Amino acid sequence: MISVITGDIINSRSTEAEEWLSVLKEVLNQIGESPEVWEIFRGDSFQVEVKNPEDALLRAIQIKAAIKQIKSIDVRMCIGIGEKSYSAKRITESNGEAFIHSGEGFEKLKSSKQTLSIVSPIVALDADMNLYLRLILIVMDNWTSRTAEFVYISLGEDLLQEEIAGMLDISQSSVSERRQRSHIAEIMEVETHYRDKLRAYKLTK
Repeated sequence: MISVITGDIINSRSTEAEEWLSVLKEVLNQIGESPEVWEIFRGDSFQVEVKNPEDALLRAIQIKAAIKQIKSIDVRMCIGIGEKSYSAKRITESNGEAFIHSGEGFEKLKSSKQTLSIVSPIVALDADMNLYLRLILIVMDNWTSRTAEFVYISLGEDLLQEEIAGMLDISQSSVSERRQRSHIAEIMEVETHYRDKLRAYKLTK
Protein backbone atom coordinates (compact mmCIF):
# COMPACT_ATOMS: atom_id res chain seq x y z
CA MET A 1 0.00 0.00 0.00
CA ILE A 2 1.37 3.39 -1.03
CA SER A 3 0.07 6.90 -1.67
CA VAL A 4 0.49 9.18 -4.66
CA ILE A 5 -0.10 12.92 -4.75
CA THR A 6 -1.00 14.41 -8.13
CA GLY A 7 -1.19 18.19 -8.28
CA ASP A 8 -0.80 21.40 -10.20
CA ILE A 9 -0.06 25.04 -9.49
CA ILE A 10 -3.08 27.35 -9.59
CA ASN A 11 -2.45 30.69 -11.35
CA SER A 12 1.08 29.55 -12.23
CA ARG A 13 1.34 32.18 -14.99
CA SER A 14 0.76 35.02 -12.53
CA THR A 15 4.38 34.85 -11.36
CA GLU A 16 7.77 33.83 -12.72
CA ALA A 17 8.01 30.04 -13.06
CA GLU A 18 11.52 30.03 -11.57
CA GLU A 19 10.14 31.42 -8.32
CA TRP A 20 7.63 28.68 -7.60
CA LEU A 21 9.61 25.89 -9.31
CA SER A 22 12.51 26.27 -6.89
CA VAL A 23 10.13 26.15 -3.92
CA LEU A 24 8.26 23.14 -5.28
CA LYS A 25 11.47 21.25 -6.01
CA GLU A 26 12.77 22.02 -2.52
CA VAL A 27 9.75 20.50 -0.79
CA LEU A 28 9.55 17.52 -3.17
CA ASN A 29 13.25 16.77 -2.64
CA GLN A 30 12.46 16.28 1.05
CA ILE A 31 10.28 13.31 0.04
CA GLY A 32 12.67 11.62 -2.39
CA GLU A 33 14.61 11.86 -5.62
CA SER A 34 13.40 12.78 -9.09
CA PRO A 35 12.28 11.23 -11.40
CA GLU A 36 11.70 7.96 -9.52
CA VAL A 37 9.83 9.48 -6.55
CA TRP A 38 8.63 12.78 -8.00
CA GLU A 39 8.37 14.52 -11.33
CA ILE A 40 7.16 17.86 -12.67
CA PHE A 41 5.40 17.64 -16.02
CA ARG A 42 3.25 19.71 -18.41
CA GLY A 43 4.90 22.83 -17.05
CA ASP A 44 3.01 23.22 -13.78
CA SER A 45 1.79 19.72 -12.87
CA PHE A 46 3.56 17.26 -10.58
CA GLN A 47 3.30 13.78 -9.14
CA VAL A 48 5.01 12.41 -6.04
CA GLU A 49 4.94 9.02 -4.35
CA VAL A 50 4.73 8.96 -0.55
CA LYS A 51 5.68 5.40 0.35
CA ASN A 52 3.82 5.36 3.68
CA PRO A 53 0.20 6.52 3.15
CA GLU A 54 0.11 7.74 6.76
CA ASP A 55 2.53 10.53 5.82
CA ALA A 56 0.63 11.70 2.72
CA LEU A 57 -1.58 14.35 4.31
CA LEU A 58 1.35 15.89 6.19
CA ARG A 59 3.30 16.03 2.92
CA ALA A 60 0.35 17.66 1.16
CA ILE A 61 0.09 20.30 3.91
CA GLN A 62 3.83 20.97 3.59
CA ILE A 63 3.52 21.39 -0.18
CA LYS A 64 0.56 23.73 0.32
CA ALA A 65 2.48 25.85 2.84
CA ALA A 66 5.56 25.96 0.61
CA ILE A 67 3.66 27.15 -2.46
CA LYS A 68 1.47 29.67 -0.62
CA GLN A 69 4.58 31.51 0.54
CA ILE A 70 4.42 33.01 -2.95
CA LYS A 71 1.62 35.55 -3.39
CA SER A 72 -1.13 35.01 -5.98
CA ILE A 73 -0.60 31.26 -6.50
CA ASP A 74 -1.95 28.12 -4.84
CA VAL A 75 -1.77 24.38 -5.35
CA ARG A 76 -4.42 21.75 -6.09
CA MET A 77 -3.74 18.14 -5.03
CA CYS A 78 -5.35 14.73 -4.76
CA ILE A 79 -3.96 12.03 -2.49
CA GLY A 80 -4.54 8.58 -3.97
CA ILE A 81 -4.13 5.52 -1.76
CA GLY A 82 -3.80 1.95 -2.99
CA GLU A 83 -1.47 -0.70 -4.31
CA LYS A 84 1.42 -0.15 -6.72
CA SER A 85 1.43 -2.75 -9.49
CA TYR A 86 4.28 -1.46 -11.64
CA SER A 87 7.45 0.44 -10.67
CA ALA A 88 9.22 2.40 -13.41
CA LYS A 89 12.33 4.57 -13.31
CA ARG A 90 10.04 7.59 -13.69
CA ILE A 91 7.05 7.99 -11.39
CA THR A 92 4.88 9.21 -14.27
CA GLU A 93 5.38 5.81 -15.92
CA SER A 94 4.60 3.76 -12.78
CA ASN A 95 1.11 2.37 -12.32
CA GLY A 96 -1.35 0.81 -9.92
CA GLU A 97 -4.43 1.51 -7.85
CA ALA A 98 -2.86 4.45 -5.99
CA PHE A 99 -1.94 6.17 -9.28
CA ILE A 100 -5.43 5.64 -10.71
CA HIS A 101 -7.11 6.97 -7.55
CA SER A 102 -4.84 10.03 -7.49
CA GLY A 103 -5.24 10.81 -11.20
CA GLU A 104 -9.00 10.37 -11.30
CA GLY A 105 -9.48 12.33 -8.08
CA PHE A 106 -7.29 15.13 -9.40
CA GLU A 107 -9.35 15.42 -12.59
CA LYS A 108 -12.51 15.79 -10.48
CA LEU A 109 -10.84 18.50 -8.41
CA LYS A 110 -10.21 20.56 -11.54
CA SER A 111 -13.96 20.96 -12.04
CA SER A 112 -14.61 21.90 -8.40
CA LYS A 113 -13.45 24.68 -6.11
CA GLN A 114 -11.79 22.29 -3.65
CA THR A 115 -7.98 22.27 -3.64
CA LEU A 116 -7.25 19.03 -1.75
CA SER A 117 -8.95 15.64 -1.68
CA ILE A 118 -8.35 11.99 -0.83
CA VAL A 119 -9.34 8.90 -2.81
CA SER A 120 -8.78 5.47 -1.24
CA PRO A 121 -10.23 1.97 -1.63
CA ILE A 122 -12.58 2.74 1.31
CA VAL A 123 -15.59 4.93 0.41
CA ALA A 124 -16.42 5.64 4.07
CA LEU A 125 -12.87 6.86 4.72
CA ASP A 126 -13.03 9.18 1.71
CA ALA A 127 -16.36 10.66 2.81
CA ASP A 128 -15.07 11.27 6.34
CA MET A 129 -11.70 12.74 5.40
CA ASN A 130 -12.93 14.88 2.52
CA LEU A 131 -15.43 16.53 4.86
CA TYR A 132 -12.59 17.40 7.26
CA LEU A 133 -10.47 18.65 4.36
CA ARG A 134 -13.22 20.95 3.11
CA LEU A 135 -13.36 22.50 6.57
CA ILE A 136 -9.62 23.04 7.08
CA LEU A 137 -9.26 24.33 3.53
CA ILE A 138 -11.43 27.29 4.53
CA VAL A 139 -8.36 28.35 6.52
CA MET A 140 -5.54 26.93 4.38
CA ASP A 141 -6.77 28.43 1.12
CA ASN A 142 -6.67 31.84 2.79
CA TRP A 143 -3.21 31.63 4.36
CA THR A 144 -1.20 34.78 3.64
CA SER A 145 2.37 34.34 2.43
CA ARG A 146 3.66 35.14 5.93
CA THR A 147 1.33 32.65 7.58
CA ALA A 148 2.30 29.99 5.03
CA GLU A 149 5.97 30.69 5.71
CA PHE A 150 5.38 30.15 9.44
CA VAL A 151 3.56 26.85 8.78
CA TYR A 152 6.26 25.61 6.40
CA ILE A 153 9.03 26.29 8.91
CA SER A 154 7.01 24.84 11.79
CA LEU A 155 6.36 21.57 9.96
CA GLY A 156 9.92 21.22 8.74
CA GLU A 157 11.62 20.88 12.10
CA ASP A 158 10.72 20.56 15.76
CA LEU A 159 11.59 24.13 16.69
CA LEU A 160 10.96 26.20 19.79
CA GLN A 161 8.94 29.40 19.42
CA GLU A 162 12.04 31.53 20.03
CA GLU A 163 13.92 29.62 17.29
CA ILE A 164 11.09 30.24 14.81
CA ALA A 165 11.09 33.92 15.82
CA GLY A 166 14.82 34.08 15.07
CA MET A 167 14.44 32.41 11.67
CA LEU A 168 11.63 34.77 10.66
CA ASP A 169 13.23 37.79 12.32
CA ILE A 170 10.06 38.60 14.25
CA SER A 171 9.10 38.73 17.94
CA GLN A 172 7.84 35.69 19.84
CA SER A 173 4.47 37.40 20.22
CA SER A 174 4.28 37.71 16.42
CA VAL A 175 5.05 33.98 16.14
CA SER A 176 2.17 33.29 18.52
CA GLU A 177 -0.15 35.48 16.42
CA ARG A 178 0.83 33.67 13.21
CA ARG A 179 0.27 30.32 14.88
CA GLN A 180 -3.24 31.37 15.86
CA ARG A 181 -4.02 32.76 12.39
CA SER A 182 -2.73 29.60 10.70
CA HIS A 183 -4.91 27.31 12.86
CA ILE A 184 -2.04 24.83 12.59
CA ALA A 185 -3.05 23.12 15.86
CA GLU A 186 -6.51 22.29 14.51
CA ILE A 187 -5.11 21.28 11.12
CA MET A 188 -2.68 18.87 12.79
CA GLU A 189 -5.58 17.37 14.76
CA VAL A 190 -7.14 16.49 11.39
CA GLU A 191 -3.76 15.08 10.28
CA THR A 192 -3.68 12.84 13.37
CA HIS A 193 -7.28 11.77 12.71
CA TYR A 194 -6.25 10.81 9.16
CA ARG A 195 -3.41 8.63 10.49
CA ASP A 196 -5.76 6.96 12.97
CA LYS A 197 -8.31 6.24 10.24
CA LEU A 198 -5.71 4.67 7.96
CA ARG A 199 -4.54 2.40 10.76
CA ALA A 200 -8.13 1.44 11.56
CA TYR A 201 -8.76 0.51 7.92
CA LYS A 202 -5.29 -1.10 7.64
CA LEU A 203 -4.27 1.16 4.77
CA THR A 204 -0.71 1.58 6.03
CA LYS A 205 2.62 0.62 4.56
